[in-house]
Amino acid sequence: MKKIFLLIVFFTFTFSNAQNWKTNLNEAKTEAARDNKNIILVFSGSDWCGPCIKLDKTIWQSEQFKKEAQKKWIMVRADFPKKKANQLSPELTESNNQLAEKYNPNGDFPLVVLIDKNGKVIAKTGYKNLEPEEYIAQLHELEKK
Repeated sequence: MKKIFLLIVFFTFTFSNAQNWKTNLNEAKTEAARDNKNIILVFSGSDWCGPCIKLDKTIWQSEQFKKEAQKKWIMVRADFPKKKANQLSPELTESNNQLAEKYNPNGDFPLVVLIDKNGKVIAKTGYKNLEPEEYIAQLHELEKK
């Protein structure tokens, strides 16, 4: 009985603190308009881009960022994996390619695009060797510009 209780607590905590990444920008815009939030669109090469992997581990997966993102932003990921085992569906690959054409024509990885609820680009940034609190502060400063 004790083991079952601990498993329930573990899964509840794990999923309640998980980053809620979206893959559809139109859905993100709808949610952003409803909640009056900006969107963070992240272009990532999750299985080949070293800085993308570092950004994910040090910033996106940090508890500080997850808490702030839940309050302030709608998170969208456009991933471009290269390994066959990590390939996305053809539909999601095409959707990500369309996002890249519009928001990342130079093919920069990682690229973090701050977008308002209407889809207008506010600012762009990338990987910075910062602590989560510093990265969060930088994103807020970019929103003010």
